[in-house]
Amino acid sequence: MLYRMENDSIGEKQVPIEAYYGIQTLRAYENFRITKEKIHPELVKALAEIKKAAAITNMDIELLNRKIGKAIVNACDDIIEGKLIEQFITDPIQGGAGTSMNMNINEVVANRAIEILDGKKGDYAIVHPNDHVNMGQSTNDVIPTGGKIATMRLLDNVLETLDNLVKVLFKKSKEFDHVIKMGRTQMQDAIPIRLGQEFRAYANAIKRDIIRIKRTKDDLKYVSIGATAIGTGLNADEKYVKNITPNLSKVTNIELIQCEDLVDGTQNLDAFAEVSSALKICAIDLSKICNDLRLLSSGPRTGIGEINLPPKQNGSSIMPGKINPVIPEVVNQVAFNIIGNDMTITMAVEAGQLELNAFEPVIYYNLFQSVETLNNGVNTLIDNCVGDITANEKRCKELVENSVGVITAICPHVGYKTSAKIAKTAISTGESVKELILKEGLLKEAELDIIFNPYNMTEPGISGKELLRK
Repeated sequence: MLYRMENDSIGEKQVPIEAYYGIQTLRAYENFRITKEKIHPELVKALAEIKKAAAITNMDIELLNRKIGKAIVNACDDIIEGKLIEQFITDPIQGGAGTSMNMNINEVVANRAIEILDGKKGDYAIVHPNDHVNMGQSTNDVIPTGGKIATMRLLDNVLETLDNLVKVLFKKSKEFDHVIKMGRTQMQDAIPIRLGQEFRAYANAIKRDIIRIKRTKDDLKYVSIGATAIGTGLNADEKYVKNITPNLSKVTNIELIQCEDLVDGTQNLDAFAEVSSALKICAIDLSKICNDLRLLSSGPRTGIGEINLPPKQNGSSIMPGKINPVIPEVVNQVAFNIIGNDMTITMAVEAGQLELNAFEPVIYYNLFQSVETLNNGVNTLIDNCVGDITANEKRCKELVENSVGVITAICPHVGYKTSAKIAKTAISTGESVKELILKEGLLKEAELDIIFNPYNMTEPGISGKELLRK
């Protein structure tokens, strides 16, 4: 391999001659072998958009030579289009508050711009990574802004996917609306409920998650670009500070708003904690739903068995014919991971000190993973599970008819004490509640047929006595 020599404040180093990155990126690559992954492509794109907007702004205010500025813009466009992605080699978890990420984009843009101007990579007299590409900026306003832009775009995907899940759940709720089954509290028989009502409740929980996530997405629109190192705007022209955010909005096609207090915007990363929290709550809701699906489908002979999940793969290497609820299980695991990521993000946001939080790299690594795994988990739940769930109506009916839980419906007619006595006898003898009530002469069979109508027990507003009067 051929090399070129580059130098920085630490000394000289050989850089592969064809590399678009430079010495500072290479040092970071060698220092931070943590995840052995690379910067997320959405973050790379966002950083390129920031560099493009900065070059446009600096040209507009006549601080940046237009020939150099146009080459920078063209280089950024290449990266925005997905080119040169292999040149972003720094580990997503790194020390230095993201300086290595910022220099990676600065060096790649500079060397591509040099190439556009017919120079040789590494000839920074033509286009300099710091003086030209990073003009008017600091890692401390570039990286937070890039992270917010990338997160907003990733959230768009998961919001669309969650909306699809809501639609599928509401569709199943209508399909199952006629299916009467036993409701359960604390894993014990309670009173009848319609299977459709359970699925409708799942849909409404996810609807609330969508609202929460959208709210946090709106808060991400407030960016600190123009703040430079600590929010005071040192080394940034006043006109640049005024115009960079509107120009960045045009480049990204996202309505961005400059933070009212740029010092606050540099010090505090609570917006990322808010996003992570909303994702965590969504993960909790999804995991609870999947717990229910596993319980309701348990069996098929010895469990609850009220619903059937679509069979997706063999469930055992030793037990023939065993089918496991693998899709709900994987979504449970996605949820556990997101909850763990949220703890990491919480601690990283809290760990900021004085004028800067140095822990954005680990925040982004975990946050992007949470968004993407949530999106993928929900997609597999839709495609491989929820849409093909069927109701075991016969089983549901049997469990309702044999349950002692229906005793609750006769409380208004015979009182709690008498109802409890009948329930206790039914459990100990195996006789049905209806048989015992008729044996005791407490109510007539025609009255019990009205009171024990399962559908009536799943709707509020009409008491048993009113039904009897009708």
